[in-house]
Amino acid sequence: MLKNVKKQLSMVGRKNSFTNQQGQGEKGGEAAPSSQQGGETTTTTNNNESGGGSPGERDRSSLTASSSNSNKKKDSITTTTTMTKAGSSNKNNIAPLEELYDKNRPLFLFRDVPASDRQSLFRKKLQLCSYVFDFTDPTSHVREKEIKRQTLLELGDYVNQDNTAKFTDKVFDDVMYMLSCNLFRALPPRSSEQTGNAAGEHFDPEEEEPKLEPAWPHLQIVYEFLLRCVVSNEVDAKIGKKYVDNAFVLKLLELFDSEDPRERDYLKTILHRIYGKFMVHRPFIRKAINNIFFRFIYETEKHNGIAELLEILGSIINGFALPLKEEHKKFLVRALLPLHKPKCMAMYHQQLLYCVTQFVEKDPRLADPVLKGLLKYWPVTNSQKEVLFLGELEEVLELTQPQEFTKTMIPLFQQISRCVESSHFQVSERALFLWNNDYIVNLVAQNRHVIVPVVFGSLERTAMTHWNASVNGLTINVRKMLQELDPELFDDTRLKWHESQDELQAKEEYKNKCVEIVEKLAKLNTDGINNNNNK
Repeated sequence: MLKNVKKQLSMVGRKNSFTNQQGQGEKGGEAAPSSQQGGETTTTTNNNESGGGSPGERDRSSLTASSSNSNKKKDSITTTTTMTKAGSSNKNNIAPLEELYDKNRPLFLFRDVPASDRQSLFRKKLQLCSYVFDFTDPTSHVREKEIKRQTLLELGDYVNQDNTAKFTDKVFDDVMYMLSCNLFRALPPRSSEQTGNAAGEHFDPEEEEPKLEPAWPHLQIVYEFLLRCVVSNEVDAKIGKKYVDNAFVLKLLELFDSEDPRERDYLKTILHRIYGKFMVHRPFIRKAINNIFFRFIYETEKHNGIAELLEILGSIINGFALPLKEEHKKFLVRALLPLHKPKCMAMYHQQLLYCVTQFVEKDPRLADPVLKGLLKYWPVTNSQKEVLFLGELEEVLELTQPQEFTKTMIPLFQQISRCVESSHFQVSERALFLWNNDYIVNLVAQNRHVIVPVVFGSLERTAMTHWNASVNGLTINVRKMLQELDPELFDDTRLKWHESQDELQAKEEYKNKCVEIVEKLAKLNTDGINNNNNK
């Protein structure tokens, strides 16, 4: 019998088993086109290889969609009889592959069965979709893959129907089992690790091409199905929390390390929706993300989904009630600020900046620990990262109140002075551009008696010795601005600076003379010893 089944699978032009038994004509392997549900026609496409549509704007209202590249990853052919359900220790009894995909016993479309039978059909289709196929071999199980793809599309449309009896406990079991079979898998090693470049000196994660998921034609629809289940009004949060539990959330978070940006985009939207709907899981989700950050910062410095996790946190932080809880302030200091440390910070800096500025907007007193954190993790040898720090510094200073500014202004402008003198012209330029910001200039003006003496020396040296003409011009403009701000203070500072330079020069000359005298005495002593030895 197995030989007959294999022979049937290889036949071309036969009627697709996904089509209705009710008199639909054969179409040479073409799947059922569209399904009418609830007065709305949903047309399904024949090819999702390119990634198809994204989750949809209605499902991303509080998130910015990340850029959608194409992707593919490893998957293996598995039998679902050995897989356990998410949130359950029992195992599903799934019919064999040959039986579920039997051409002689195709499943009906939802529109062709009475409403009373649709839930049973829904469960059968969930079982059919629990099988996972090998997409690394495009020639294997072509017919079954297309049947599963069309069935997944049907399941997604069915979730949108108004049917309050749809999500019973048994249905939830089958839904979670199908999701766990398709989504939860071991991610393959990174592309760079496979080529042995992960620890290399020239490894640059921004330049690495992501490894795309081969099973994306199915995975995308499974993610869309999960998203529709989470946002569906028919899914009661009190019942759903038994199935969308901590273990399920942890497995979703593990998938954020996928190289495929399309998968991370769906995960971002889904996790944010879970956070919004299941309030009981909110502390756990924040703690789990916190743990991912800790491992990334202090152990691996390798993770593909930090930007997406920060994007979720940006929306979460935006919704924090005032006054902020102590727990949230600790999260800023212990998790977010140390994220400035890794070398690959540029990959997620924009999202990190948004989270940090959200905290300062909600509580201006947090500007002090944020500024101190930036100074603590300020890069020493990475010029491009230093430019990012200067940009973030400007945005934080715009939100800083004058009383908070005075707490860190001296070490802050000492660091800015070092940046002004940097031989890397982009760093020097970015530091000088801070004086184009009216709010920062106003803060400087209020504290000019402290700040002008701190920055004057670096401005003088840069104007006289920097190799870049653009930097020289900007430096002269800043000097002129400070002079106009308080001419008397400027002249007094310049006089004191020149006096200090003269003192330093005199000390240097005295030191050189002392060295010269010591060298002469040493030479005379050596010559005397040599003469005595010759005698």
